[in-house]
Amino acid sequence: MRIWLDDGLRDPDSARISVFDHGLTVGDGVFETVKAVDGEPFALTRHLDRLTRSAHALGLPGPDHDQVRRACTAVLEANPMPLGRLRITYTGGHGPLGSDRGEHGPTLVVAVAGTTRRPDSTAVITVPWTRNERGALAGVKSTSYAENVVALARAHQHGASEALFGNTVGQLCEGTGSNVFVVLDGEIHTPPVASGCLAGITRALVIEWTGAKETDLPLDVLRRADEVFLTSTLRDVQAVHQADERELPGTAGPVTAKAMRIFAERSGHDQDP
Repeated sequence: MRIWLDDGLRDPDSARISVFDHGLTVGDGVFETVKAVDGEPFALTRHLDRLTRSAHALGLPGPDHDQVRRACTAVLEANPMPLGRLRITYTGGHGPLGSDRGEHGPTLVVAVAGTTRRPDSTAVITVPWTRNERGALAGVKSTSYAENVVALARAHQHGASEALFGNTVGQLCEGTGSNVFVVLDGEIHTPPVASGCLAGITRALVIEWTGAKETDLPLDVLRRADEVFLTSTLRDVQAVHQADERELPGTAGPVTAKAMRIFAERSGHDQDP
């Protein structure tokens, strides 16, 4: 296994990041997870654009896209696998123990790990905690992920693979690592970015390719939606067969099945849509 750290490939055992790196001490960093199929990253341009937007939202300088592309290529070539989770992490770099940043410049890490195809359907739960749609990190793919860790652990305790958040005004927002779509009277809807959700890459492609509408949705829409599905980099389009205690049609839902088929066909023809 080989990873990229700052300016070249390293063995994981010899790669060193300062214990004073701001990504470690205060969560001052951003990241992207990219699906890699047979060594080819999917939608890398969109992911790099979002990495830059997230970095700028934190006040970090934008990453060098050419450098990150070289790092991704090097890591994927050094670690061949049929299906990989490529992780790009970009932090504030070495800094003081407080919230002030240092002057050493950002840290870049690119790594990959093998993964497997997700099941066609899954169970989700809602959690009592909220996303703050007006917070400084709203819509930012930040390394400050502890809130998601807690919620996902709760989902696993209840036999689910994902936890869904509402926002501070009681609207449906997003999952810990996914966007959520609902089907109402044959039409696909998903919360708008203004709800506080992440502007997911797969979310954007599904909206473009299926005509889904961005709609403010109450959290309890999950109790009456005809179908529910999730999107994310590694899930693609995944049906939901159970939301809390409610059973749903899962992959048997015709609208979800069509969305899954459209995404598989379109993404299969273009690795960088």
